[in-house]
Amino acid sequence: MAVRRVRLILAVIVIWILGSWYYSWHPPNGPGFFNPAHGPGDRLNPDYAGPTGLRWERRPPRYPVQKFATLPTDKPTKRVPRIQAPRPQETAAEKETRLRRLGAVEDSFKHSWKGYKKYAFGHDEIKPISGLYKDPFGGWAATLVDSLDSLWLLGMKEDFDLAVKACDNIDFTTTAARDINIFETTIRYLGGFLAAYELSEKQYPSLLKKAIEVADLVMSSFDTPNHMPITRFPWQRYARGEAQAARGHVLLAEIGSLGLELTKLSQLTGDMQYYDAAQRIYDGLERDQKTTMLPGMWPVVVDSSKSPIKSTGDQFTLGGMSDSTYEYLGKQYLLLGGALEQPRKMYEGFIDVAKKHLLRRALNPDNLPLLFFGDVRIVTLPSGEKQIVTTPISQHLTCFTGGMVGMAAKIFERPSDLGVAAQLTEGCVWSYNQTVSGIGPEIFHFIPCDPDVAKDDCQWSEERWIESLRKYWGQNTEGDALSDEQVASIINMRRLPRGMIDVDDRRYILRPEAIESVFMMYRLTGDSKYMDKAWAMFQAIEKWTRSKYASAALDDVTASRPKQVDSMESFWLAETLKYFYLIFGDWDLANLDEWVLNTEAHPLRRADA
Repeated sequence: MAVRRVRLILAVIVIWILGSWYYSWHPPNGPGFFNPAHGPGDRLNPDYAGPTGLRWERRPPRYPVQKFATLPTDKPTKRVPRIQAPRPQETAAEKETRLRRLGAVEDSFKHSWKGYKKYAFGHDEIKPISGLYKDPFGGWAATLVDSLDSLWLLGMKEDFDLAVKACDNIDFTTTAARDINIFETTIRYLGGFLAAYELSEKQYPSLLKKAIEVADLVMSSFDTPNHMPITRFPWQRYARGEAQAARGHVLLAEIGSLGLELTKLSQLTGDMQYYDAAQRIYDGLERDQKTTMLPGMWPVVVDSSKSPIKSTGDQFTLGGMSDSTYEYLGKQYLLLGGALEQPRKMYEGFIDVAKKHLLRRALNPDNLPLLFFGDVRIVTLPSGEKQIVTTPISQHLTCFTGGMVGMAAKIFERPSDLGVAAQLTEGCVWSYNQTVSGIGPEIFHFIPCDPDVAKDDCQWSEERWIESLRKYWGQNTEGDALSDEQVASIINMRRLPRGMIDVDDRRYILRPEAIESVFMMYRLTGDSKYMDKAWAMFQAIEKWTRSKYASAALDDVTASRPKQVDSMESFWLAETLKYFYLIFGDWDLANLDEWVLNTEAHPLRRADA
């Protein structure tokens, strides 16, 4: 096998191992917090206290904070610019079409919710093919909590009341999980409770009570010498009173994406310990921002044991393991009503670096202006010189960037970036349109072409695609250049859509990021073309993922008939279907000039709303 292919395989193995670590949470072997029997009659087993009988409780801090940072009280010098475009005008026929599409989305949501409620209620996730369940997120009913605000937005009041009452039975003092993923606990559980509490106009005090329970669990991970969190929290050691310290290797997304939820809880309660914890992380990231190997951006892995946070890694991305840290900068600015300039400065400090080194135009058969953020690695040459190497690879996770860049174009008055946002969004929509299933893959390689028209018009030709494939796939086993027949064989065997040179991960796991940016661009512009794009995406997703009990992930979107996988993550109801619903729903539902959505699409009311 050619050296190039060996290197590629090794790189994929490394990424797979790191990704598996990122997304795993040591699923428990024991029962969840509602009885193992299927059905909505499940109830809490009060005698179950994890595999060792331990229960967590907040202990007096071993490393007390001497003085908490407080929420900014100064009024901004000027109002935050409006985000949403004026309400679009529509004819009677257009309204009829929109409402028909809305009804289809609502039907999809109710189908999956019904299956969860009947067969997995009180557990983290339903297995949508078998009708069984699993508990990968602590066994604290992740889908139940994640779906609360969706139930409210869809007007499912009876089910919302049922869900709120069921949440009273969730016991966050114990879990069969060895470690607690603080990031996932924050965005799904804490974010879910806070959004439901605010959307329901604070009519359900128990939701705030549960939010505080979750937050106090999260805060236990901050009881370290430098007050940085242990992002994979060994709760049993804490429960036994053992000392703890922040880790030397932490994923950027897991430490940099706690700010919105903790800040919102301080806004609601007046207790500054939560905001202080979030602000310490932002202060550390800000001090580190200009000293990394790619100044302006942070690497995938950072050292949280240092004070301040220190970056030493050489890999940079806006995709998985980094994504929401960048996403939360503009959103933190909005949540605080523009009263703090730090998030704006941090956003402006990274975005131009990312545009210069990661952003690439993509060659495509339709000659559309498409953009993708790739990945960067800093390579040390034999001379000792550092070289920036960009890999033209796109992740479904990176598809959120269209919405992020578009929103920032409005609130930070960067009008030229609105065009960048549109092309980023178009890139992800294109990845859906190119597959036979109509759904974009998890990861693929594209063909970069120079965005400077004077240098390269980026015009499509079959020859250009073939040559790119030949260059990417390297030599054959005899060491010769691949023949046209061998390239054609690679295309057919690997079912490569035209314009892609590799599909590194063919799955679709019900992810929301592509429709998230379509939703954002629709609200930013009011252009009805985004509703049409959304409808095409929804039809394809609904066609292939709908299962007997709910909706299922897919193993290979490049196949003519993708095979369903017995998995439905909670973000299907929390994010993906919510974004579809908001696109076809009332224009002012979750108005972006009043609400900011966390990375799990949970709306939090802005301070300036």
